[in-house]
Order: sequence, then C-alpha cells, then structure tokens
Amino acid sequence: MSATARSLVGGTANAPSEPLDLEKLYAARLYAARVRPYLATALFALHLVESRQVPTMAVDRYWRCYASPAFVARTPVDQLAGVWVHEVSHLLRDHHGRGDRLAREIGLEGPAARLRMNIAADCEINDDVYGEDLTCPTGAIRPEMLQLPEGLLMEEYVRRYRSHPGHLEAAWLECGSGADGLDRPWDLGPDGGHGLTAQERDAVRFRVAEGIRGRPGTAPAGWKRWAEEAFHPPQPWRQLLGAAVRSAVSGAGAGEDYSYGRPARRSAGVPGALLPSLRRRPPRVSVIIDTSGSVSDDELGSALLEVAAIGRAVGGRRDQVTVVPCNAAAQAVHRLCRAEGIPLIGGGGTDLRTGFHAALRGHPRPDVVVVLTDGQTPWPSAAPACRTVVGLFPRPIRYSEHRAEYRPSAPPQWARVVTIG
Repeated sequence: MSATARSLVGGTANAPSEPLDLEKLYAARLYAARVRPYLATALFALHLVESRQVPTMAVDRYWRCYASPAFVARTPVDQLAGVWVHEVSHLLRDHHGRGDRLAREIGLEGPAARLRMNIAADCEINDDVYGEDLTCPTGAIRPEMLQLPEGLLMEEYVRRYRSHPGHLEAAWLECGSGADGLDRPWDLGPDGGHGLTAQERDAVRFRVAEGIRGRPGTAPAGWKRWAEEAFHPPQPWRQLLGAAVRSAVSGAGAGEDYSYGRPARRSAGVPGALLPSLRRRPPRVSVIIDTSGSVSDDELGSALLEVAAIGRAVGGRRDQVTVVPCNAAAQAVHRLCRAEGIPLIGGGGTDLRTGFHAALRGHPRPDVVVVLTDGQTPWPSAAPACRTVVGLFPRPIRYSEHRAEYRPSAPPQWARVVTIG
C-alpha cells in the first residue's frame, strides 16, 4: 500500500499529520442513508480508504471509497451526504463495466475518452438523485449544464456530448475507476484489502433493487428503471447467440488425441511414468442456414455475419466450420473460407430435416450444429448426437405456407434457442 493511501481499518505506521475526519464522514453517510433508505445497504457496503491523491471522493470497482481529508474538511455534512449517494450510484449502476463495454463497442481509447464517460455517467446520476432533503454538492454536473436533455443513460450521453470539459469544475470530473473503468494511481486493485468479490457486489445490488421494487413510491424514476432492469437487463441478440455458441463449443467431446507436450495430472499417481494428456482440438461446427422464401435478404445477410462470428468463436479455424444452405432440400456443404463467398441459393418451402441430415452425415461429424432460421419448418424427431443452437428470426403469430391450417412446430426442447433481432 502506498504512503498516500491507507486503509481506515488497519492504518499504517506513519499516519499523516492531518487525518481524515471520520466522524464527519460517517455522519454524512448516516444522513444519506436516512434520506435515501433504499440505498442504505450499498452505502454501508463501501469501505473507506484515505487518500491525498484524490481531489474529492472516488470509488473503484471493488467498492472501496477513497476520500481526501482536505475535501472532507471543507465540505458541509449535507453536501458530503450527496457525494456519498453520487459515488455509490456509480457502482450500483455498473458504470465501470458499462464503460468498458461501450469503449469496445464504439472504439473509445485513452484518458480523454474515459473522462467523457465520467461526465456522461454523472449526468445519468445527477438529473434526478438530488432534492427531497438531499443537497446537490457544489459543482455537480447536470445535463442542462451541457445543454442535454434529462433522463438519458450514460451510453446516450456519451454519444451526444462532444464539447471540451474545460469550463467544468475539474474536481468533479474525478469519480475514480468505479465511474469509468480506467484504473487510477491510488487504486488498491484486486489484491488490495477489503474489496468486495463479484458475488458480494451482486448481492448488494440485488438487495437494493429488491428494496426499491418493494417500495416503488419512494424512489425517483431513474432508480425504478434501474431496479427493474438490474437483474433482467436487455441483452443484444448477437451477444446471446455468441454466448450460446461459445458454451456449446467449449463442451465435452472436443478432445480426441493424446500429447506428451503436457503431462497428464494422473501422472502423479504413477511414480516413474509419464502419461500423456488429452489434447483438445478446435470444435467442428456445422451451420445450417434457412434459405426458404420466408427468409428475407436482410436476414440472410445477418446469417452471414453470424457465420463469420462463429469462425472467430472457434479460434479462427475456419476449416472447422461448414455451412449448409437449406430450403425444402439441403444444398451443397461448403467449407468456410470467406462468409461472403457462400452461395445462399433457395426460395420456396422449408424442411430443415434435410439440412440436419446433410450436416450430420459429413465426415468427421460436427461437435455443434447451429441453425439460423425463421422456425417455419419441421424438425428432426430425435436430438442429434451433438449440441444444437438455434438462432430464430422472429415472426408474427400468423402462418401460412400454402395451407391455412398450417402451424409450424416450435424448436425442440433439445436445442438452445436465441431469438435474433
């Protein structure tokens, strides 16, 4: 631990001459819990760490709260209560995790981009967290200061905000790695003391969400929305489909040869003998694409994107991926070289049973079958001898394939189904 940061539980041998005013800070936290009782669990889950590097107060992703003695000394208790609520809101709303995902999604890099995320996260919190006996701290950033509307999420504010923050109070642009995901010099990191585990952090969020949902009349609209979505977040279908495929290809059955490059663990039980370990090979994946007339060109384009993503999911071994275009009958089985070079020829009716037959009769047999379809097809009567993932293009609850009484059967129970779109 650095000389400028010390845990308030254990302390250090060389304590600074002007210690943190714990009584004042704890009084502010108690006041915050009284006026925002639904946040009390989260407020008291934070572990205080004194730091002279922090301009005001900041949090890390492990639920440590770093506080500047000078800032605490000059700030009234009612405003400190507002800071407590502000900092814990960053953690409850997972701004560090969302910031990491957003940075990957739209290509944001460097401290300037993370500062923009911190500003956007502050706007998401501050538009409705204050008032009702909770004082807004001096210099807190609100959306109207940036000529932005209220009620948006951090991701929306990031996309809308482009100005340089030089006109804003610099101290309020430092809420720590818990606000934007960028590690700070004062962070104690994952190996530091008194951090919460991932399970403990989820437990705190769950208790706060349940408290808000149990008494919905006491929380602002932003917190109600958070409580509803905290453990049922809307997830993009592409991420869900990718997760389903990765789960399938990482299953058992992908080891077929032995290697002495890495000795088996059971060698320890046979002194003097070196036993080979089972070497995992890249899994073989067969993708069946529905090319019937009921599947649009846009959906076929999405299917090709998924084929390319599956090639990446198996470690770039495209020779392990085959594609079977299928309508009423299966077309030729194609090895994956470039997804855009696969001919998706079809039209007419649908019978993906022929696609399953073509995929499974190949040699060697696939470990995973991925089906991209609108579901308007008969399915095999028995589960294939491998895992099956179905990417389902959504359709309204009315069907007509030449017969008014026709109703397609739902995907079978033995398939992992993800709705696309």
